[in-house]
Amino acid sequence: MNFDELDKKMRVYEQSLDQVILPETYMVARLDGRGFTRLTKEICKFEAPFDERFRDLMVNTVEALMDCGFRIAYGFTESDEISLLFVPGDETFGRKVRKYNSTLAGEASAAFSHALGRVATFDCRIVPLPNAEKVRDYFLWRQEDAHRNSLNSYCYWTLRKEGKSVQEATAMLEGKSVSFKNELLFSKGINFDKLPSWQKRGIGIWREQYEKEGFNPIKNEKEMAVRNRLKVEYELPLGPAYGDLIEEFLSKTDYITS
Repeated sequence: MNFDELDKKMRVYEQSLDQVILPETYMVARLDGRGFTRLTKEICKFEAPFDERFRDLMVNTVEALMDCGFRIAYGFTESDEISLLFVPGDETFGRKVRKYNSTLAGEASAAFSHALGRVATFDCRIVPLPNAEKVRDYFLWRQEDAHRNSLNSYCYWTLRKEGKSVQEATAMLEGKSVSFKNELLFSKGINFDKLPSWQKRGIGIWREQYEKEGFNPIKNEKEMAVRNRLKVEYELPLGPAYGDLIEEFLSKTDYITS
């Protein structure tokens, strides 16, 4: 059997589980850190519940993903999670799920590990969404997840720092309402509403255009030039206003390169 015949025969097996995202379907990629609880609390000993060093590592990872060849309209990160909204109609890799998942997980793992100075890994899943309303709902869902995680984390780590064990802190919070948790923090001198927005709402990253002074060698004079850069927003709007922001990115049909 010659190579071409063997190649054709074996590729059937290689591609047998390929899934392709249907045309005109919106795509979001969600990445999560693998084993990050141990990494952040035991190995690297980041400050709990939030550490600006870890925050910056996650932001840098999102920026790397938005500059690695994909057409991404918007990036969002909270805790050890990243969500990426692809430009509508993106055709990278022929919309093959395995290519998105493997490449994005690899790029994120490499970028984070390089910045941290030790090995860290991410997994990735592609989330197909049928319409713009579901995309809006997805990011509202992730923002609400950020809010809930933030409140729970502040309560848990406040109790732990007072000497409560893992079991005691967990038991004290199990089944408790949002109002109970807010009151618990307030009794400890923490006003949850006044904590930094990025800790409660996550962080958004997108491309923006700006003007920069340059020099035109042909005209031999200074002139303003339009450049592109990644904007990192630590003060995202909340609720419906955030949904409106997502709709702006859904209107993109092209992609601003760096």
